[in-house]
Formats: sequence, structure tokens, C-alpha cells
Amino acid sequence: MKKTYETVSTVEELEQLQGTAGPLAQHKVIRHLDEHCIPFLQHSPFTVLSTSNKDGECDSSPRGDEPGFVYILDTKHFVLPERMDSIRNLLENKNIGLLFMIPGLEETLRINGKAEIIKDSTILQHLEEKGHIPKIGILVSVEECYIHCAKALKRSHLWDPDQWPDSSGLAKPAKMMADHAKLDDFNEAKVQDAFNESYTKRLY
Repeated sequence: MKKTYETVSTVEELEQLQGTAGPLAQHKVIRHLDEHCIPFLQHSPFTVLSTSNKDGECDSSPRGDEPGFVYILDTKHFVLPERMDSIRNLLENKNIGLLFMIPGLEETLRINGKAEIIKDSTILQHLEEKGHIPKIGILVSVEECYIHCAKALKRSHLWDPDQWPDSSGLAKPAKMMADHAKLDDFNEAKVQDAFNESYTKRLY
């Protein structure tokens, strides 16, 4: 028998439980990259990129490199290098959300907009890293841009090593992937070898 849960189904019910956004939250969104957001992007070495396909199936994946790994075209557009991960969702649904982080800074920068996959070599050459130029990039057109408060990072102690949980009891990522994939040719050791080869020889 399928278990049922008490769910929230209307905005009115949600606001009754959580309250409504204050004036600061209601007015925090801007529609471009300003003199504050551009330096934030230039200092960020990491972002989480979220997309969904035409059926609404979602995906969030990390992107990262040296600080300033995105190339800013103007106050409405920037480009991310795309070297490895699948971005097929963007061929079906151009909506994109990004969360940029700077190590040690607990506030994050959120950007929402539309994205296109580009292969323009005149732009992609600006994304060269360690002699490698990406073959494609993600061109983002900014529609919303705003700072997100630090509550989640404060609660999680993300930047405080003294508060990090003990992960010694966790399964190794190679074992997790081997167990998930269930391929006869890939046990934990072979998956770890594949990880090592990818990290040392195919990082870019």
C-alpha cells in the first residue's frame, strides 16, 4: 500500500506556515551583472549548474576551475567552458540556474536565465586553461541575479574543517559507482583506476 503524506498544495497554505518574504528579499533581484556581481564571478572557482529537459527531469552538476573560469562578455552574458559533462538538457530546455561560490565566503551568488551551447572559437579561446581550449561552451543570458544569504553554509559549517563530519565509515565513491552501475567489467578497483586516469590525464 502506497504511503500518503501531508502535503502543502497552495501558496496560501505555504505562506501560512512559512510567512511571506520581507521587503529586502522581495527587492534583491537584479536583471544584469553589476559592479558587484562581476567581481564575484571573477573570484569564484566553483558553481552548481541546474537544468531540466523537456519532460521536466532535472539535473544539477558541479563546474569548477581556477577563479574567473567564466568569461564575461557584457553585463547580460557570460560563457562557461564545457569539457566533460552532459548538457543535452539545454538542447531541449534553455532554462538554467547557477549557484556560484567563493571558498570562505558564506553568501553565494545565484543567477537564472537562458542558455545556449556555442562553438564559437573566437569566444572559446578566452576560456583556455593549461593549454586546453574547450570545444563547446555554455552561453548564459542573465535574467535574474542576486545574493543568497549564508544560513545554509553557516548551518552546514561548510568552510570550517573542525566541524566537518567523520566520513571514514562511508563507502568509497568508486565502490558506490561500481555497485550502482553493476557492470561485470567494472569492480571497485577498476572504477578507481578509471577515476585516477581521468583526474590525471583527462582533467581538461
